[in-house]
Amino acid sequence: MGQAASGNMVARPLEGRRVAVTGAASGIGRAVARAFAGAGAVVACLDINDAALVKLAAEIGGSAILCDVTNEAAVDLTFEKIVADGGLDILVSNAGSADQGAIADLSMQALRKSFELNFFGHQHVCRAAVRVFRGQGRDGTILFNISNQSVNPGKDFGPYGIPKAATMALMKQYAVDHGADGIRVAGVNAGRIRTGLMTDQMIVERAGARGMTPEEYMAGNFLRVEVTAEDVADAFLHLAQMDKVNAAVLTVDGGVMATSLR
Repeated sequence: MGQAASGNMVARPLEGRRVAVTGAASGIGRAVARAFAGAGAVVACLDINDAALVKLAAEIGGSAILCDVTNEAAVDLTFEKIVADGGLDILVSNAGSADQGAIADLSMQALRKSFELNFFGHQHVCRAAVRVFRGQGRDGTILFNISNQSVNPGKDFGPYGIPKAATMALMKQYAVDHGADGIRVAGVNAGRIRTGLMTDQMIVERAGARGMTPEEYMAGNFLRVEVTAEDVADAFLHLAQMDKVNAAVLTVDGGVMATSLR
């Protein structure tokens, strides 16, 4: 992962790099913010949860910015602040919600609401990041938190999985359209992670939908281990350092053939 030891000193591979993480106040976003700060980055933490956001920013020495990624005007103002605070090198577009429901029984309002966060929220922040990268006149990196639901739909999980599949296509489109601008784009397909989104109750429900116990569900992979938010954060940190990797998806779920991209 680009880290090297010298005596008791460990290199900080992202020293001084400026990173923005959406949905940073909890779960995977919080683990990502901590991992990047530990690697030396200056992290702008974006979320709508004010108290948790301020606590995290103080912990990692970053900044806390209230931002609703579904609000395009708010996103634009947020990225203007990021520029004023020193600019941007890496965006981790992570904010999302794990909506459920049988697709034919779901109201159009509920489906559109999920798309606003789980798809258009990514588009809002990525457009803003590209404008910043162009304005700075230097390369940039965008990393998407997608989901293994994008390639392995779960029963009654369409409100979440369908926009995530669209987000994978969005990631690839950014790579196609903006690679020549020096912008690298990649994504992480995370598996089943205990977070504020995937609560214990949701784990029980999702396990039942697949005919498993909660324990079988969370460790339902080749390695028979539960994957954590910190494992996913390590994948983001790894991708951030791979200067010649573009349009890639790294799956972090312990190994499941149905989610293995091929």
